[in-house]
Amino acid sequence: MKNTKTIKITREKNGKLNSTEDIVAVEDPLEIRIQSHDQSMDKAISITMRTPTNDKELAIGFLVTEGVISTKNQITDIVESSPNVTTVCLAANTKVSIQKTERNFYTTSSCGVCGKASIDAIKVQSSYKLEQGKPEIEKSILFNLHKSLKEQQSLFTKTGGIHAAAIFNLKGDLEFLREDVGRHNALDKIVGNAFMKNLLPLNDKILLLSGRASFELIQKASMAGISIIAAVGAPSSLAIELAEENQHTLIGFLKENSFNIYCGHERIKK
Repeated sequence: MKNTKTIKITREKNGKLNSTEDIVAVEDPLEIRIQSHDQSMDKAISITMRTPTNDKELAIGFLVTEGVISTKNQITDIVESSPNVTTVCLAANTKVSIQKTERNFYTTSSCGVCGKASIDAIKVQSSYKLEQGKPEIEKSILFNLHKSLKEQQSLFTKTGGIHAAAIFNLKGDLEFLREDVGRHNALDKIVGNAFMKNLLPLNDKILLLSGRASFELIQKASMAGISIIAAVGAPSSLAIELAEENQHTLIGFLKENSFNIYCGHERIKK
């Protein structure tokens, strides 16, 4: 499936209306399913509105960040049975807690956590313990991250309507980037990619978010063992609280010459 679409529009410029074309990001539903080894359980656990790319990564990343799976050997296959359905097949003796996936069946592209069935189900405990004060990075590294992200955001350049999540090493080199109309989907794609490559935890990496830092994004970063989280936009109060609780370094309003440190300042060298 294509991730962009060309549409006909009318554009007003300098007092004149003209017919032209515009490129927009595709937003389409993806149903994520899990199936037991003996097929006694075949269950849809989420429908998320996403940009159709890297659907297998999205499905796996969702299961990891929701705490449904934790090791690669719990998966035997990932099947894309249709353009809008991805099924993760579980290995024998793999036990999953369906309660962890309790959501209202529909999740919007703008917010994944708003579909949670109850407030008690929101927090998911990460299996990764972050080491306080480590790793350390030079603050000059952070100043270059946003520029690198903008240079690589191909879909945003085309459409102006897409979010990105990117992983950098401690030298500031971009390692991988994913884009989606949903910021939580972009991060799930990142986590799914790292999980399938046995790269978790990403405790020696920097996560950069193209927009704001919400509670859910901090939680997903925690499930991936990411120590340093930087956002181009603002963090929410709950995001800051969770970052403090889980000992993340959280940076907001990242620009090419300034940023705010909301917690975990000891990882940033003066």
